[in-house]
Amino acid sequence: MDSAISVNHLTKSFVVPIREGGVFAAMRSLVARQERTITAVDGISFQVGAGEVVGFLGPNGAGKTTTLKMLSGLLHPTAGDVRVLDAVPWQRRREFLRQITLVMGNRNQLQWDIPAIDSYELNRAVYRIPRPVYQRTLDELVDLLDLADLLKKPVRNLSLGERMKCEIAGALLHQPRVLFLDEPTLGLDVTMQRRIRSFIREYNKRHDSTVLLTSHYMADVEALCKRVIVIHHGKILFDGDLADLVTRFSPYKTISVQLDAGSHDLSAYGDVVEQNGAGIKLRVPKVETAAVTGRLLADLPIADLTVEDPPIEEVIEQVFALPDDPAHIPAQETASMKARG
Repeated sequence: MDSAISVNHLTKSFVVPIREGGVFAAMRSLVARQERTITAVDGISFQVGAGEVVGFLGPNGAGKTTTLKMLSGLLHPTAGDVRVLDAVPWQRRREFLRQITLVMGNRNQLQWDIPAIDSYELNRAVYRIPRPVYQRTLDELVDLLDLADLLKKPVRNLSLGERMKCEIAGALLHQPRVLFLDEPTLGLDVTMQRRIRSFIREYNKRHDSTVLLTSHYMADVEALCKRVIVIHHGKILFDGDLADLVTRFSPYKTISVQLDAGSHDLSAYGDVVEQNGAGIKLRVPKVETAAVTGRLLADLPIADLTVEDPPIEEVIEQVFALPDDPAHIPAQETASMKARG
């Protein structure tokens, strides 16, 4: 598989001032300025194949948005090498910019006081899109995102979900080959999140576009991404299949038991994490799952029993709780190499 995105030892550091609050501290900083260096991205390496949809996960401050800004050319790195569609992003060449887009859930690109369709016309002129191509692409996006009733309304009159749909359409009018999506469903209700996910999946299918997606909503990741990259404190902790992430970092299984009748204390079988009448959820070590299941079936009047992996949110939390130890990195790089094939 050809690589659409290639990142090698990418690093970004920022120099920030240090001073205490108050007038005297402000005056001292004028003559004796103190600074410290913060490393937001610390020597990360990965590749994304053409047509892949990859989840880029991490807590706030992990380095996700900084990385996306470097990949899209908005920031220069401190060190390292990046190629996106064989171009150096921060050179900001026209041909490169015509093939990528960056959508940020907390940023606006549409003009606030005019209808979205007028902003689209501006984008058409900026990207020099021929009128027939523009109209064909716009019609496709209007159909996929159900925008027909929204385009002529001033953007300020749109709901958050409606505005986000219009923002995404505006970012795709030039038919980019690489999509950097930074929290595209941020703040949206469940129904609108589902609509946006469905659109991204269909757009990727139709255009074989490459997507690097950040999101705090694990439903986005589970629905769209087979592969995930987990970054924490600026370093990659995991790069591989989402299923492998669960296998590697979750030592537990969840056993859901529905009893025929009566109340029973199941604490002897595992940690009781939830109990609702005759329905009980147990958390047990993976290695003991088969034995515990056998004991439950033999000892209790069970109407139903299921064994599941824990929710992906819990697994991600466990990954973030790992110590910031470089010893974790080689194994993750091995997973990354497997994922890249």
